[in-house]
Amino acid sequence: MSNVITQINIWVILGFIGQFMFGSRFIVQWILSEKRGESFIPEIFWYLSMAGSSILMTYAIYRRDPVFIMGQSFGLFIYIRNIMLIYKKRKIINTTNK
Repeated sequence: MSNVITQINIWVILGFIGQFMFGSRFIVQWILSEKRGESFIPEIFWYLSMAGSSILMTYAIYRRDPVFIMGQSFGLFIYIRNIMLIYKKRKIINTTNK
C-alpha cells in the first residue's frame, strides 16, 4: 500500500513540476517585456512551453485524461514549430553574415 501511495505522490509532484514550468513562461515573458517597455516573447518562452507541456503530457497520459492529452499535444506541436522557426531564422542570419 505504501508503495502505491509513493508512486501516486511522485506523479502528482511531476504534474506540479510541469505546471510550474509551463506557468513560469508567462512570468519570464512579463519580466522581459517590462524591461523592454513593450510586449516581447523571448526564446526561453518556447523552451519552457515545450518542457512544461511535455511533462504535463506525460502526466496526462499516466492519468489517461483524453481532454488533457489533446490540449497538450496541440500546444506541444506549436511550441516545437516555433523553436524550429527560430533556428531557421538564426541559420539564415548566420549564412548571410559569413
